[in-house]
Amino acid sequence: MTPATFTSISVPFQIIDCRASEFFNGWPEQGMSVGGHLPGAINVRPQWLERMSLGERKHFLLNQKKLDKDKPTQIYCNNSDAKKLQQQLLELDFKTVEIRTQALDDDSHQLIALPYFRTLVSANWLNKLIYSAGVQPISEAPKDNLVILEVGRDDMTHFIASHVKGARYANTNDFEVEPLWNIVPLKQLKEKIEALGITHNSTVVLYGRLNLSAARLAQILMYAGVQDVRLLDGGWDAWLAQKLPSEAGQSRHVKSVDFGVTIPVYPQYITNIKQLKTMLNDAEKNSVVSVRSWLEYKGEISGYAYIKPKGRIAGAKWGQGGRDANNLDDFKNPDGTMRSADEIKTKWQQWNIREDQKVSFYCGTGWRGSEVFLYAYMMGWKNISLFDGGWFQWSMDSQRPVETGMPVL
Repeated sequence: MTPATFTSISVPFQIIDCRASEFFNGWPEQGMSVGGHLPGAINVRPQWLERMSLGERKHFLLNQKKLDKDKPTQIYCNNSDAKKLQQQLLELDFKTVEIRTQALDDDSHQLIALPYFRTLVSANWLNKLIYSAGVQPISEAPKDNLVILEVGRDDMTHFIASHVKGARYANTNDFEVEPLWNIVPLKQLKEKIEALGITHNSTVVLYGRLNLSAARLAQILMYAGVQDVRLLDGGWDAWLAQKLPSEAGQSRHVKSVDFGVTIPVYPQYITNIKQLKTMLNDAEKNSVVSVRSWLEYKGEISGYAYIKPKGRIAGAKWGQGGRDANNLDDFKNPDGTMRSADEIKTKWQQWNIREDQKVSFYCGTGWRGSEVFLYAYMMGWKNISLFDGGWFQWSMDSQRPVETGMPVL
């Protein structure tokens, strides 16, 4: 089945998909040949609501998920979770809440999936790949050399104490260069990738204690030309939440390999200053998108101890962000997994950020921008890039135009 694209559907009732986000996004559940969700479905898990007060549940469902208490509601997932969510909604005075027991069986031909859902993997999928490959069929299993990377910066203490079985440790300092923390020169980039045992046809699964670090390296590997790069949705926290097994010890030594092709294979995935300036000349055809926090975007804070200037690139649109430079809360479900593509697209549409444009994401130095780049890629957006230098590089030249305060939309 070829996944359909995300669309907004107007129906006389609202549909809630209460399964794990991996199945909502496109991974097939056990016993199914295809994955995805019903048209117009909103992803809400009862496990998310259990951690919230009644007031927080109300705000989450009505303000974030845009559900209507007075509109008939249909739920589908396993019976236990469906009943749990039904009760949670009734406690918040939802009028009519019905459980659809065979929704996916009846309408499997309608399912909508992220075009590149396989780029975002779950902890359970990775665990099965490690321990059950060759024993049972694994959906979307790698075809070539598998490399699992835990990505961090400098300190390997936590990795040595506990990590995903078979993982190698990758240090972001090997791939970024001061003072701007941009990608290292191509010769060095090739050497560092090869030292991790990665070729262009490897399947690389990345995760981090702070998953932004994994996203940063994932984007770099895609730029270099690795054909199958995957990010663990929710990072190390998701692994711990599922109580999955781990191992201790140093990162395993691997032999250096030949990457196999000239890098970068996809130079268009990185935008430089000159290219960015050209994009800023036409805000209808292009979007330069800040994914920094709202306070950073307005220029009330810089977000970093080592970045003194405050503000945003003049003409940049706000693509949402998080509470600080280490978070992307606006893109995450309560369990740290990626929010639905429809929710992300709705927020972007308010700022005239569209799929038919040329879009470049930026943050302070590239980590947050990299993760949002990956989300846009999974959503099927084609003409996307990361402005590697971010606010740090832009702000170093006082002649470059800067804005602060509320934008004029």
